[in-house]
Amino acid sequence: MILEITDLCTHFETQRGLARVVDRVSLQMEEGRTAALVGESGCGKTVLALSIMRLLPSPPARIVSGRIWLNGENLLALSEEQMRKIRGREIAMIFQEPMTSLNPVLTIGEQITEVLRLHHGMAKRDARLKGIEMLQQVRIGHPEKRMDDYPHQLSGGMRQRVMIAVAMACNPRIMLADEPTTALDVTIQAQILNLIASLQQKTGVSVLLITHDLGVVAGFADFVFVMYAGRIVESAPVEEIFRFPAHPYTKGLMNSHPRMNTPVGRDVYLQAIPGVVPELFNLPSGCPFQDRCPDAVAICRLEEPKLEEIAPNHSCRCWKYRKS
Repeated sequence: MILEITDLCTHFETQRGLARVVDRVSLQMEEGRTAALVGESGCGKTVLALSIMRLLPSPPARIVSGRIWLNGENLLALSEEQMRKIRGREIAMIFQEPMTSLNPVLTIGEQITEVLRLHHGMAKRDARLKGIEMLQQVRIGHPEKRMDDYPHQLSGGMRQRVMIAVAMACNPRIMLADEPTTALDVTIQAQILNLIASLQQKTGVSVLLITHDLGVVAGFADFVFVMYAGRIVESAPVEEIFRFPAHPYTKGLMNSHPRMNTPVGRDVYLQAIPGVVPELFNLPSGCPFQDRCPDAVAICRLEEPKLEEIAPNHSCRCWKYRKS
């Protein structure tokens, strides 16, 4: 495993109470593969990624326990100076909204070359040449000219490509892609995802794809982690989880997504998951999904189930699959 997270807990101190945004999360990533982290907005996906990068503001956020292993080192035990050497070089992140992630007062070239000069000590001219090469790799036309452009001069799709170029500039071993196709039209979404897949094939980078789009998961992921209310509720290889979804929440996500095999001319009825996600600072006792679950029984309201293996390489957090 290139990355292994064990029992990670990230809490936020708020005026309304303590929010357990990431609660005892464990996951692993294999080298050169794509893992998908799936769940509704607000379930803790982005906070998990920012916890890995150690980019959360403290206060109000605080990583209270757990381990994040990379290259035999626990990232949570490193100093901020040591983490700065790892960010961008070993682990890079593509953020949801490139317009707010890119610096509006620096040119595209300045933002790419900054990473190269920081981590590789490149001379200004060499870093610029490498920056042009990176823009070519992410298929931006006229890269020499684009190096001198500012973010506002580019389209949304081109800004996302620049974010990928910045993330891949130092050839990291792991890339965290947080909703990389948000706010892009369908054709541009496909181009961005194909670009990430192409770069992965070329460089061998491992990708953690954070998304709520099951279509993206089906087409690009090898392994899936389903997250709800700060917890991993199911994990399995992508083929397994689409053929045999186990957790009621996973099944609800599947049923709320349009299917490709619907006959032409027939109306499509999507089944919404009833209720709302519980407030993370006021979770019910027992299973957090109990109020929305069609299979809830008495024990679901009393005690939270453990994440248990229900089949080879397939785990689920549900009392339906408890082992006697």
